[in-house]
Amino acid sequence: MDMIAMELVGVRLEVPANTPVMMLRETTDRRRILPILIGSPEAASIHYAIEGVEPPRPLTHDLLANVLAELGAELKSVVITELRDHTFYAELHLRNAAGDYVVSSRPSDAIALAVRVHCPIFAAEALLDEASFEEAEPDANEDDQIISEFEEFIAGVNPDDFA
Repeated sequence: MDMIAMELVGVRLEVPANTPVMMLRETTDRRRILPILIGSPEAASIHYAIEGVEPPRPLTHDLLANVLAELGAELKSVVITELRDHTFYAELHLRNAAGDYVVSSRPSDAIALAVRVHCPIFAAEALLDEASFEEAEPDANEDDQIISEFEEFIAGVNPDDFA
């Protein structure tokens, strides 16, 4: 399976439903965009990690990063593998002293963890061929609007949403 390096562009709200969408961008010349619909708690978790927000107690993704560190395991990479029946799939590629392991994951959880431990993100080339789109020329006004919409969304999230 050919893997393409990706970067997290961010999370935006898809209007009119106000559904969070995680945006990954290919780091090579084509710079295709892979949009993945995710849940509100995962969107907030990714946003908090990007912004460096330290919660008073570990959120789920912080907890998993802490557990991996305590067990001497390292998240080597995250791979978004496929789209099947309108659902994206991902894998966590882990390593510890005993060897290498691959664990199935939802893409949103995998990315929330990757952002915390600063590991590389990849997507299968076949998946990008199927589910991505070519990046348009950037529009500064659109970026400002997206940031504003997401900041409004984050402002409406409260800690009880994670209970």
